[in-house]
Amino acid sequence: MAEKMLEIQNSLLDLDSGKVVANVKKALQEGLPPLEIVKSLAEGMKKVGEKYEAGEFFLPELMMAGETMKEAMNIVAPHLKHPEEIHRMGKVVLGTVEGDLHDIGKSLVGTMLRSSGFDVVDLGADVAVRRFVESVRNERPSIVAMSALLTSTMDKMKDVIDELDREGLRKSVKVLVGGAPIDEGFAKQIGADAYGRDAMDAVRKAKRLAGSGE
Repeated sequence: MAEKMLEIQNSLLDLDSGKVVANVKKALQEGLPPLEIVKSLAEGMKKVGEKYEAGEFFLPELMMAGETMKEAMNIVAPHLKHPEEIHRMGKVVLGTVEGDLHDIGKSLVGTMLRSSGFDVVDLGADVAVRRFVESVRNERPSIVAMSALLTSTMDKMKDVIDELDREGLRKSVKVLVGGAPIDEGFAKQIGADAYGRDAMDAVRKAKRLAGSGE
């Protein structure tokens, strides 16, 4: 299994869209656990991000990898859980904060939350403060999850929390935050309930916030 997982990672790192899709389909056909395939895609994308930050990849490569990952995740997603087997953990409103167009990590978190039994309302990227607040009001989620990949946008998370408080909605929802510039200290500073350091950790924290005890 490890060899197949490495093939998926490397094909994503090579920016070979056709090979990524072929490897994912083959892995599914051979009965490899879908969640392990997701983990391999996430690890491959992490390495792509590292190359981008090191100046080895540039924006076109980053966008290409992101589109390839989305395509692969669309193939894997239906296999993660059969709908009738899903134990509903609650609803999550999810989005990348205003001014930030990154959505790869956020989308991965959304897919993994769905596979873990959550109903997910994905607002996308560059989500305005008011849209988060109105979604909490209208969707009545148990968790609002926010992502930020830019230091210039991370303070928008606090704006959302403050506005939820002003609207009398803060006590009705747990706040989960994550993204490259975010850490545990910042999460506590802005009054968030939990911080997810990566997609897997975000799912664990969401389960804990939902009261599953996991």
